[in-house]
Amino acid sequence: MTALRGGKWHFATFSLPLRQAACLVWRHKNKPKRRVSVDFEHSDKVKGLIAEVEAFVDEHIYPNEQAYHDFVSDPANLWKEWPGMEDLKAKARAKGLWNLFLPHEYGEFSPGLTNLEYAPLAEIMGRVPFSSQVFNCSAPDTGNMEVLAKFGSPAQQEKWLKPLLDGTIRSAYVMTEPQVASSDATNLELSITPDGDEYVINGRKWWISNAMHPRCDIWIVMGKTDFNAPRHAQHSQILVEPNTPGITIVRHLTVFGSHNSPGGECELRFDNVRVPKENLILGEGRGFEIAQGRLGPGRIHHCMRSIGQAQRALEIMARRADSRVAFGKKLSDQSAIRQDIARSFCEIEMSRLLTFKAADAMDRYGNKVAKDLIAAIKVIAPQMAQTVADRAIQVHGGMGVSDDTPVARFFTLNRYLRIADGPDEVHMSQLGKQKIKEYVAMNER
Repeated sequence: MTALRGGKWHFATFSLPLRQAACLVWRHKNKPKRRVSVDFEHSDKVKGLIAEVEAFVDEHIYPNEQAYHDFVSDPANLWKEWPGMEDLKAKARAKGLWNLFLPHEYGEFSPGLTNLEYAPLAEIMGRVPFSSQVFNCSAPDTGNMEVLAKFGSPAQQEKWLKPLLDGTIRSAYVMTEPQVASSDATNLELSITPDGDEYVINGRKWWISNAMHPRCDIWIVMGKTDFNAPRHAQHSQILVEPNTPGITIVRHLTVFGSHNSPGGECELRFDNVRVPKENLILGEGRGFEIAQGRLGPGRIHHCMRSIGQAQRALEIMARRADSRVAFGKKLSDQSAIRQDIARSFCEIEMSRLLTFKAADAMDRYGNKVAKDLIAAIKVIAPQMAQTVADRAIQVHGGMGVSDDTPVARFFTLNRYLRIADGPDEVHMSQLGKQKIKEYVAMNER
């Protein structure tokens, strides 16, 4: 027989036949390493930050939630920033609640938090979607700041990263194209052609979030610099200022009937747009490397916020059920309502734990190793939040589909997120492929 001691198989005198024992040794040495479970108890530092962010949201965000929504929903205020935003940003920065998203490995640019430490803070911010901007932790700026912090030249960091970190400008990420299935990024066709000291950009883009924001001063644009290079070496990313000649806003796009002002989404056309060569990020053919470095954290940040929205929808649903009487008894006394609330609680807890596990794996092993967990939570969290919001809408009846509560906005936001940063089907396809390969490589035990 055999025993495992100190990571090695030891054989007793009455061991299995030699060939079978050798097989056990090979399997033990060559089986894939598994990530171990982790204690998700928050440190005292993080507990303190949670209390500070919660107190700030209670004092400054919730009381302004309806005023913000009313302002940005008014057609007269299209593409205008809510007047109270800069005051709240100044208050958050004064308390040190600023750029909390940026991982600790970015040194001087970072407040020193890990992805796992940031997760509960992002969840609190997600309860009111506009609040992330107050803490300078909103997409797409977060991903763009990570790109510039990780890959940007000193000159690019000085000109664009520092103002983004200061919250004085906003940004956009220009990737998706209308004429090709952009969930497969190798399809992208916008050309970035070298010409002397410049690059000339030609092509179309759409669903460009935040491009309409009045403070949006820089875009990161992805396109092809070499159509004949290997498939994943054709693309590059370049910094483009929105006022550069040759850029046309073709149209504004609505999401479930909303313009999503002040940032919005729009379709763009680039006609011989000339950009200095020093605006290229990292180098020609490095576009996919940059994209993978950007999208992993961005995806999990969305999930953290989705969990905050689902948790708040659950709380609102429970209070509604306890206060509403129909057919002689409270909704909370109806078994079907209780089951919806219980099921929602279970689903939120499972999603939160998977988010923590993915964040911890990113911290321990890097985004590439953690890609399976990032893909899993990107599929699970928005769908879960959409489902919980849908149950909350149902409990509210007609009020649920109005803007009298935030649950309808949570529903539409998370339905959109099931497409943003890659649709569910792409993540599931890649995740399934990865797991099949991994499990086939393992030996039967």
